[in-house]
Amino acid sequence: MAKAFKNGSKGITGTLHSAERKLIRELFSDLIEMLEERARLHQLPEDIDPLYALTGMRPESMDLPPIADPALARLLPDASDDAVAAAEHRRLTEADSIAQKVGRLREAQLLLETDRLVLDKDAATRFAQALNDVRLVLAERLQIRSEEDSARVAEVLDASEVETPEEYMSLVYNLISWVLDTLMGALMDAES
Repeated sequence: MAKAFKNGSKGITGTLHSAERKLIRELFSDLIEMLEERARLHQLPEDIDPLYALTGMRPESMDLPPIADPALARLLPDASDDAVAAAEHRRLTEADSIAQKVGRLREAQLLLETDRLVLDKDAATRFAQALNDVRLVLAERLQIRSEEDSARVAEVLDASEVETPEEYMSLVYNLISWVLDTLMGALMDAES
């Protein structure tokens, strides 16, 4: 069973047991795969202007398709309600945003090699960001839109009573939320 993250003299520490670590690593892998699929849209043709190749930015004439998956859209939201401004922002920044998220997710996977995690504040912040990305995707898949939806998901606590994929996903969402909550509490303690 997981033990809450705490701030102490050695840093921010917490314990996740083998099955929990395996599950969270798999969730990180799923997000990496989802993000890398979107990143492939950013690959520039070999005959592109060298300036674009150097910066990695897409020319205005190479618009990105809109994000169809609502869960991915939660990870990579539009920067504006104005469709033109949002598309321009996405064209200029989405590849970097994806690279940062994938980097944090890969780092978080490596941190889960042992039961006991000992993190400095920066590593704990990046780990929290990776967990939050998982939580956002799960929240979208569970269609959490209101307090009632959140309460419905929070009721699923006993693994022996889980019968449907949605209940299983709710159980996973609750685990991720708890781990993230204790990690954020330890980070706040470290700041004070």
